[in-house]
Amino acid sequence: MSASATPPPARLSLDEVFDLSYRMLRASGASHLQAEPTARSIRDSEAEGLRPIGLSYLPTYCDHVHCGKVLGDAVPSVSVPRAATVVVDAGLGFSHPAFEAGAPALVDATRACGVGLMAITHSYSAGVLGWFVEHLAEQGLVALMFANSSSLMAPAGGRRPFFGTNPLAWAAPRAGGAPVVADLSSSAVAWVKVNAAAQAGEDIPLGWAIDADGNPTTDARAALAGAMVPAAGHKGSALALLVDIMSGGVAGSHFSFEASGFGGTAGGPPDVGQVLLAIDPTATMGPGFVDRIETELQALAAEDGARLPGDARLASRRHTAEHGVEVPADLMALLTEYAEHGSPAVADD
Repeated sequence: MSASATPPPARLSLDEVFDLSYRMLRASGASHLQAEPTARSIRDSEAEGLRPIGLSYLPTYCDHVHCGKVLGDAVPSVSVPRAATVVVDAGLGFSHPAFEAGAPALVDATRACGVGLMAITHSYSAGVLGWFVEHLAEQGLVALMFANSSSLMAPAGGRRPFFGTNPLAWAAPRAGGAPVVADLSSSAVAWVKVNAAAQAGEDIPLGWAIDADGNPTTDARAALAGAMVPAAGHKGSALALLVDIMSGGVAGSHFSFEASGFGGTAGGPPDVGQVLLAIDPTATMGPGFVDRIETELQALAAEDGARLPGDARLASRRHTAEHGVEVPADLMALLTEYAEHGSPAVADD
């Protein structure tokens, strides 16, 4: 190979993705309690082909542990103030260990009351919301999740970032297969896709973002200096407000415009929130729920050209389980450096 040739990519099994992610987080200052479930979420993102929020984004997680935007030694605390309500204080740590700390109480409350709510307060980016709701659907529950983030998206008619991309997700159990899962941002597209395009020097489609002057742009770097736009205009803006009301209000955390940015190291912990709603369908229609919704899911799948939410993710899971994950050589070198030496980040001025 000549000196100018591009080194070949590495190929990692999913277990190796987890191991690398765990070592990176631990080397950057995260405890086992914080690192283990967060590393599993990275492995699962890679398994589903969600690369922008997988290994390529993990250095940001590590930087945020190192600089204190995420408290690496946080220990979530769980309380049950009312019969169907669970509150988890994430302690400014990652949302994944907070969810796992409170999930058993949420499932118990939902079984007992037919419905249950879990508010995760004083938290951090949730990453892929489908990761959370699928865990609940695997236990036979219908689940809905709201999670806000720092300001990246202009409201409908606006020019400056106010809302986060504020995603919501839902999942429902299926008969004899993985749950059906939908994970949607309130913006036209997730911010990580624009960021990935900027890093690769690629353009973005018109309609994803506006520049700093409020003009539509296909320049990814100009978009990062401007704002994302809401999905379907005022509809996406209204959804973003709902997510903020749930995450900043019901969960008692920061609203998007109050949260420090998820991108850099300045500003301290973003202190955002997540809310999960769970429903036990056997409370309303007995044990026939899964068979009932399967009627609709199969009818939808039979429509010419139609596909169910999450079909692409499931296909990616099957592929990566057999073939592993391909990681570009330059990214692999960076990840290895983090795993061996931790984050080099220094807090911004």
